[in-house]
Amino acid sequence: MSTLVVYVDRDRGGRHDGTTVGWEAVQALVTDIGLEDPEDSRVNCLLETLHVARDLSDGGEETVVAVIPGDGEGIKTDREVARGIDQLIGEYDLDAAVVVIDSAGDERLVPVIESRIRVDAVDRVVVRQSHDIQSTYYLLKQFLGDEQLRGTVLVPIGAALLAFPILLFLADNVAVALSAIVGVIGMFLLYKGLGIDSLVSRLPAVIRDGFYSGQVSLVTYVVGAGLALIGVFAGGISAAGTDETAELLIGLRFLFYSVPWFAVAALTAATGRLIDELLAEDGVSSALMNLPFGIVAVGLVVRGFTGYFLERADLLDPVVVPAVTAGAVSVDGFIVSIWGRLVVYVAAGILVSLIGVAFTSRMAKDRPFEEFPE
Repeated sequence: MSTLVVYVDRDRGGRHDGTTVGWEAVQALVTDIGLEDPEDSRVNCLLETLHVARDLSDGGEETVVAVIPGDGEGIKTDREVARGIDQLIGEYDLDAAVVVIDSAGDERLVPVIESRIRVDAVDRVVVRQSHDIQSTYYLLKQFLGDEQLRGTVLVPIGAALLAFPILLFLADNVAVALSAIVGVIGMFLLYKGLGIDSLVSRLPAVIRDGFYSGQVSLVTYVVGAGLALIGVFAGGISAAGTDETAELLIGLRFLFYSVPWFAVAALTAATGRLIDELLAEDGVSSALMNLPFGIVAVGLVVRGFTGYFLERADLLDPVVVPAVTAGAVSVDGFIVSIWGRLVVYVAAGILVSLIGVAFTSRMAKDRPFEEFPE
């Protein structure tokens, strides 16, 4: 087995010409470069190349030591290195290669070498006395070369640094400026971390496809969004109209008056999706068929529990059933107790949920269902 131990020098090729092959030739090159500039990092890389070749030779392997220079960045340099590897493969019976590098730029040549010969190892040389500095520089260069990572991290940091003096000038308060910047950065991180950016990027295509295909769900989604806004408005008005200062009770009052609108909004959106699935030829998923019943059930249960707590805090009037007279039959009016309100809502939610399960099971016998929605 013959192994090529090669040091690729992408951006320093102007100081020595052509590919250097052989132990003695590389030793002479080390002396020449070291005498010219003792601080040149290539001296360490050349010595590391000889060191790796010696260790492999001591292990009984045949080795070929080589140094392939480049001429800076670009395709021209990559092709020069590729021609050097092809020349070595043509002259020597090589089975594998060990690549010695000292920078992120040189590491870009590893795939070029791998396309021509099997690479068993990549040895990145870091000078010991400057290990932390060089390693940090290497990582920073890789980081700055990644366009997506650069835009995700550097853009919010740069925007924060620009916004800080502006907010400080407008608010004249360091705490307010820092709070605003931290809040915006937190929202941005959640926006990226939860994948909302990918959903937003796909939204125009989804809307366009919905318009062109005539999907009913597109209209029901818009109606559902409008109903949800009405729910927020109604809940906000009811919460603002209370004299309570406890945040929990204000939140419960908002939830009590907004939940019916939210449930109707979700029910409208789910109904549109269900109609689209019914009109399609692939069948309807059982989960989607059961979704409207689940929405109504959850809305009833949430409204029942929030009504219980609000009535317990004297923020909600009890339910009064008026007297009813129909011919010879008459029913006296009565007041539903606080526990009665909760039991009625919870029982209604459970009943709706059971009806949904029974309806879905019944429909599954007559129509094919998918196990999960797309």
